Amino acid sequence: MRVHLIKKQTIENYAAANAQSKISLSRWFDIIRIVDWFEASDILQTFGTADLLGNGSMRVVFNIGGNNYRLICKYKFAKTKVHLRVCWIGTHAEYDKLCNDGKQFTINIY
Repeated sequence: MRVHLIKKQTIENYAAANAQSKISLSRWFDIIRIVDWFEASDILQTFGTADLLGNGSMRVVFNIGGNNYRLICKYKFAKTKVHLRVCWIGTHAEYDKLCNDGKQFTINIY
């Protein structure tokens, strides 16, 4: 099933404000546009460094740009497509702080 990316503008805005992330985020998006996923394990097949978060969160963390950036998305498999909603994007250090605060499962700033 094709991926329906929700909040694409968030990624574009982040890349515009953080020029060094632009190429890596563009590559990630190019992959998202063409993949077919049918279950959560397919996400890991596509992005080997991604992490599926637990606690029933239905979230995935993508490592972007050689692990310089992290992107948290919530996923939902529907009948005809996969909905992938951007919840948070930032640097690896910012993500580590989220984890230390236990917020990676609940943060929704976009």
